[in-house]
Amino acid sequence: MNLHEYQAKRLFAEHGVPIPQGDVASTPAEARQITRELDGKVVVKAQVLTGGRGKAGGVKLANSADEAEAHAKQILGMDIKGFKVRRVLIDKQAPGIDQEIYLAVLIDRGRRLPMIMASASGGMDIEEVADKTPEKIITAHIEPQLGVRGYQTTYIASQIGLPRELWRDFHKIVAGLYECFKSNDASLTEINPLVITGEGKLMAVDGKMTIDDNALSRQPRLAEMRDVAEEPEAEREARLTGINFIKLDGNIGCMVNGAGLAMTTMDIIKLFGGDPANFLDIGGGAKADQVATGLRLILSDPNVEAVLINIFGGITRGDEVAKGILQALSVVQTNVPMVVRLAGTNAKEGREILAGAAMETAETLSDAAQKAVAAAAKAAKANQE
Repeated sequence: MNLHEYQAKRLFAEHGVPIPQGDVASTPAEARQITRELDGKVVVKAQVLTGGRGKAGGVKLANSADEAEAHAKQILGMDIKGFKVRRVLIDKQAPGIDQEIYLAVLIDRGRRLPMIMASASGGMDIEEVADKTPEKIITAHIEPQLGVRGYQTTYIASQIGLPRELWRDFHKIVAGLYECFKSNDASLTEINPLVITGEGKLMAVDGKMTIDDNALSRQPRLAEMRDVAEEPEAEREARLTGINFIKLDGNIGCMVNGAGLAMTTMDIIKLFGGDPANFLDIGGGAKADQVATGLRLILSDPNVEAVLINIFGGITRGDEVAKGILQALSVVQTNVPMVVRLAGTNAKEGREILAGAAMETAETLSDAAQKAVAAAAKAAKANQE
């Protein structure tokens, strides 16, 4: 679950990370009032769960309440990469900016440890920095039993050219960012940029935070921060149904039980020249109604030109899956070709149920993927004609 900038920065502040004064407005009038309270010089920032806000015109400086109101009127309602702007953050302008730094705490899955990542190239996309100038990215791993150590932040500060007189404050910020990361079950806490102001102080003028969905049961306060209006409708419905669904850009819909098998299925589709349209894991014990919901979500994507259903029965029974498929097709009429691979518990019974539904079946994943790729290619060609 991703948080808005204003939510992330408020959580950072709880752990001692300095942030600008500011508040959130949902109307131009509110933006005007907040600006007055902040003495007139502010930054008006669109609050949407995507990057590239500045390039899209969603971040503007204002030197008066009139300007802030005009900017808010322009930004509210904007579409930024498919996200509608419903709120703007009104932050007091930092008193000059001498340097911009990238700073984050995230999970290094290879090392299975939290990691500090920093760069003197703040304000830029970190992916671009990693691609063009990887030597500018400095990292240090955190042992959870020890936390952030002084020698680690001293090393990072020296490598990114931070003035020595700010090293102590930098340590406090890194330690606070890690404590925020840990206490909120985050997978990412990011400041980009952390700036040195004209007054020689460090300040987090932007913030990003991603929460581990699996931990939300013990983080009720964070669960309430979820902005459901920012979620794609299909992903929201899937979450409420207990299905893991992420929309992608391809044309082959995938319905699989188990996250690992789902990733493998997508990889094999790519191997045979196809492009997955989604990640969808119906879970280990999915019943017919969940299967029906999953299939309906897949077919709601107009880009889908074929569907690959890959179920390995353990807890999930093949006959339940087959019933779910037929249940979905009784509600959602479609001509999209489907390939079904059932294996494991009650797979034979499932295949018998599907026998009269004019669906193509396969016994191996490789065979199923090749058939799905071929069906999608045929459908795409027919649509072009």
